Amino acid sequence: MSLFKDTYDVIVVGAGHAGSEAAAAAANMGVKTLLVTMNLQNIAQMSCNPAMGGIAKGQIVREIDALGGYSGVVSDRTAIQFKMLNKSKGPAMWSPRVQSDRMRFAEEWRNLLEQTPNLDFYQEMVSGLLMEGDKVVGVKTSLGLEIKAKSVVLTNGTFLNGLIHIGDKNFGGGRAGERAATGITEQLVDLGFDSGRMKTGTPPRVDGRSLDYSKMIEQPGDDNPDKFSYLDITKPLTQQRSCHMTYTSPEVHDLLREGFDRSPMFNGRIKSLGPRYCPSIEDKINRFADKDRHQLFVEPEGWNTVEVYVNGFSTSLPEDVQFKALSSVAGFEKVKFFRPGYAIEYDYFPPTQLKHTLETKLVSGLYFAGQINGTTGYEEAASQGLMAGINAALKVQEKDAFTLSRSEAYIGVLVDDLITKGTEEPYRMFTSRAEYRTLLRQDNADFRLTPKSFEIGLATQERMKQMENKKEQSEAFVSFFRETSVKPEEANPVLEAKDSSLMKQSDKMFKIFSRPNITIEDMRQFEAVEAYIQEHNLNNEVIEQAEIQIKYSGYIEKEKNNADKLNRLEGIKIPANFDYSKLKSMSMEAREKLNKIQPVTISQASRISGVSPSDISVLLVYMGR
Repeated sequence: MSLFKDTYDVIVVGAGHAGSEAAAAAANMGVKTLLVTMNLQNIAQMSCNPAMGGIAKGQIVREIDALGGYSGVVSDRTAIQFKMLNKSKGPAMWSPRVQSDRMRFAEEWRNLLEQTPNLDFYQEMVSGLLMEGDKVVGVKTSLGLEIKAKSVVLTNGTFLNGLIHIGDKNFGGGRAGERAATGITEQLVDLGFDSGRMKTGTPPRVDGRSLDYSKMIEQPGDDNPDKFSYLDITKPLTQQRSCHMTYTSPEVHDLLREGFDRSPMFNGRIKSLGPRYCPSIEDKINRFADKDRHQLFVEPEGWNTVEVYVNGFSTSLPEDVQFKALSSVAGFEKVKFFRPGYAIEYDYFPPTQLKHTLETKLVSGLYFAGQINGTTGYEEAASQGLMAGINAALKVQEKDAFTLSRSEAYIGVLVDDLITKGTEEPYRMFTSRAEYRTLLRQDNADFRLTPKSFEIGLATQERMKQMENKKEQSEAFVSFFRETSVKPEEANPVLEAKDSSLMKQSDKMFKIFSRPNITIEDMRQFEAVEAYIQEHNLNNEVIEQAEIQIKYSGYIEKEKNNADKLNRLEGIKIPANFDYSKLKSMSMEAREKLNKIQPVTISQASRISGVSPSDISVLLVYMGR
């Protein structure tokens, strides 16, 4: 008798950040879901640094939360430090980041998943897919079990034929101490998929008791820490742990160079590309030879552990070289290693083989999310998992697919970049990738996305109600500034203190607040403003939202108009399986790329590398006919 009699609606393979979000989303949308992973003790493991968020990534975590995912809630409940990065710049650049307690993060994820209705778990390696024609109908495991499903989401991370490198040693593995997964790549290639290899690396973990923090620069959290989730079920930190910063030196660089001939990165054993924006220490000193030092961030791994993550010292050099070089860093003279750093090579599938829903073009009902698509980073993986889980559930429910455009979310930018341009190196999100970043701020992700998610049955009624209250309150507060006047005798002392030109007659508060150097703290010196805040019991989120809407209204309006123009092109659909080879006035490269990627709209076609504006004109003329 089989262990699994029934057919699942959705099977999610792998329980990293992508798999956990995919399983939670599908189950919360009411479909019968199974999460299969090689080790249930390692659900949502932070394989690299113990932190969530950061520049552009913090915006993604807020978007996941606004859609009803769990990453924001888990991050808040297990944070040991909170920082809002880029606070000196405009709000489009503000990015929340937390240091996390690594063990508690994984535990909290598991607790939340176990409390999710419609979700079952099974521990074993999935070695292949069950197919009927061009449709996936389940998975088979290394023990030979067959588990039936209507759709399958693959989130294999770095486990597909994973190979770990430390100096001249290498061994199969998907993560330190865990075996690689085999069978899936080979089957997918047989089905006609293109595959490639990528590399990522991780620094050594060390014993915090062996470090001298007095030689480092302390990096505390924010004085008034915020949080990720828009829900009231999480609270900002009242206590925080500091990180520290130190530097490498010319001596450290010389010691590292001594091991270059034994480095798999330089002796040709690693041929795949690593993340350009998170380079290994050997790559840094090679590429930036003019720099005589690099920053290292010393990050605690939790509240009650002495384990420390050495951010900035990612390496695959031999362990003796790592130890010798790190011992020469200020504060690390007596360092004790928990484990050396290593590089890992793994299989991925170029994401141009996917639709906007993250369903594969070749196999119906099969979805890819996370590092299998060539991305790097927990946040990038989690957001893809969420979108794949949502769409796998909607397909089973025979409902319309759910996608986000580039002007609606960073998640929309990420997915569109992947499926339109593909990636040949691990893809990481940056604010510069989003052309509408003034619209896609971390403070308004709930306004942008919660109504959409509520419509498809993922965001809860409670979440929707909370968002509507916040919107109502912030809009009313903006109206208060538009409608309330202030006299020169009350305003001028405040303006004088800020070197701002004085008023000669009464004027609306909105106008004063719009001045670049006037902040909400200045405005609160006016009796009427403080009285309004107290009377309506406004929280910081509402106050901040009103301030942004007033101070940046011109920029926001301009960007909205630009986005609307582009969205008109999004509305021009291209017929499925359109044959571009017949458009002879189009360049050969454009025809090849368009035939391969099969864009869904004119707008998507215009973003494909190698397709010029004149190629798009040809396409528009043809479509007009």
